[in-house]
Amino acid sequence: MKSIRVQASPSYYACELGVFDQLESLIIEGRREKALFVHGEKSLKAATSYLPPFNKVDVVFNQYRGECSLEEIARIKERAHEDQCDVVIGLGGGKVLDLAKAVANELDVPVILLPTLASQCAAWTPLSVIYTESGDYVKYCQYLKNPWIVLVEPAIIAASPASYLRAGIGDTLAKWYEARALTKHLDDMRVPIRLSLQAASLCQELLLKESEDALEALSKKEVTPALLKVIETNIAAGGLVGGLGDKFGRIAAAHSIHNALTQFESTHYYLHGEKVAYGILVQLALEKELKDLQTLLVFFKKIGLPVSLSELGLETNEQTLEKIALHTLHPNESIHFMGNHLQQKILFAGLKPWNHIKTIYKEKGREI
Repeated sequence: MKSIRVQASPSYYACELGVFDQLESLIIEGRREKALFVHGEKSLKAATSYLPPFNKVDVVFNQYRGECSLEEIARIKERAHEDQCDVVIGLGGGKVLDLAKAVANELDVPVILLPTLASQCAAWTPLSVIYTESGDYVKYCQYLKNPWIVLVEPAIIAASPASYLRAGIGDTLAKWYEARALTKHLDDMRVPIRLSLQAASLCQELLLKESEDALEALSKKEVTPALLKVIETNIAAGGLVGGLGDKFGRIAAAHSIHNALTQFESTHYYLHGEKVAYGILVQLALEKELKDLQTLLVFFKKIGLPVSLSELGLETNEQTLEKIALHTLHPNESIHFMGNHLQQKILFAGLKPWNHIKTIYKEKGREI
């Protein structure tokens, strides 16, 4: 029997217009008195008009410095400790939310998450991705406690840059392709893992169907049914995949590729989900899942996700490919959850998805 750790969801979740009006009453209901409000500069500006007045709860605002790093966690933890805060609120994108979760875990207090972007499922998960101060990937941290409260104001996300929603689509699509790869060899699939796969399949189905309309709505700053579906897919459905499936619903080759790409400073200008999206293509090439690879190549081009290293600011030369391959195949990387059969020369081919698919078709005597 496979051991899994099921942490399905936050204690309380709501996604609706005006949802931040519930914030103070929920804090009071949870018997909390003083909140440390961790935010980014842009996220606070975007959310200010939606935040309620805090009449009964003391709030200490603290702007983060750009990374969820060990140094930043220590700095904000010290501020929360000095001010005797008994709840942490994170307002912003994935790094702010991960930072808030890390600080709350260190202090052993509950965390409230208010995502201002739908660029990944950070608001849902009991995880933080830790980076260096310069933005290089360090590690994942998983916590015993799930987020306490998650409130999503869709009007804020409707006014956010399209690149973030697009990146969220890429990151959330990976849920299906990575979960499928992680579970395909299981002889006896336990019920939570089956539920995780169903959530992952729903992510793929909804995003392939609704993403174009959602991005169109975003361009007009309109909250439409399509946009709501994509927001909740990226945040809630995407979070459920790992929450139910644990290691069978989290990360595989696509995220190993992402981690390898963070070694290059030029990729720091691209979002997490954009790099993961490219990683999906590489993973599918490695698996020789040609139909899915073709589908995503066309889909990514249509909505503007990267399909090549050059679109991530990298040259496709042997030195670059070798550096990516070596990091991707590091013994601690999640690509090995798919099996230990991958070799550097195979990965080299997979790093060029278009070339790889053409080569395979040529071997089969078919044209693309």
